[in-house]
Amino acid sequence: MLCVFDVNETLLDLTAIDPVVGGPELRREWFGLAIHTVLTVTATGGYQDFAGIAGAAAVEVAARHGREVDVAKIGEGLRSLPAHPDVEPGLVKLREAGHTVVALTNSPLATAEAQLQNAGLAPLLDRIFSAEQVGRLKPAPEPYRQVLDAYDVEPRNAVMIAAHDWDIAGAQAAGLRTALLARPGVRPLPGSPEPTYTIAALTELAELL
Repeated sequence: MLCVFDVNETLLDLTAIDPVVGGPELRREWFGLAIHTVLTVTATGGYQDFAGIAGAAAVEVAARHGREVDVAKIGEGLRSLPAHPDVEPGLVKLREAGHTVVALTNSPLATAEAQLQNAGLAPLLDRIFSAEQVGRLKPAPEPYRQVLDAYDVEPRNAVMIAAHDWDIAGAQAAGLRTALLARPGVRPLPGSPEPTYTIAALTELAELL
């Protein structure tokens, strides 16, 4: 099975950036605004660099709260996020079971490569893909299709693993199997088809595939 992983919040723990953005509430507001922007840009047929979107969202959220934010420090923080505790053992189990393991992120490729290298996960991944390479952000179909095309795999033989309901919905629309990684506060998207799998930790996935 081709296992395709989202990166931020799925593999990497975004809470580590809380001190830079002003705490957990502002971090959630910031990332939520960034994703809202991604969805709007994608739905209207456009493309913007995700790093630029994230930086602009951080400035906007800081201004709402009468604060200032150092966008460069946010970038540094994003590149040095740690992996969630279940990630390394989960990826090891998948690889031992013979599955192909790749990452697919909206972040620019250079950022994603730095993130995964710094988190110690790059050696456990067969390849890293970015939506930047196709000029369309997830949940548009093109990022998912580029991974399928790279491995010449039918959608039914691939599974998208993400802690984001919108990413799961995008992969479902592209025909992939899906696994919602239900980290704290994560729920399926109301009104959408159920994910193929719902897991509480990545270490559960190998037994299900």
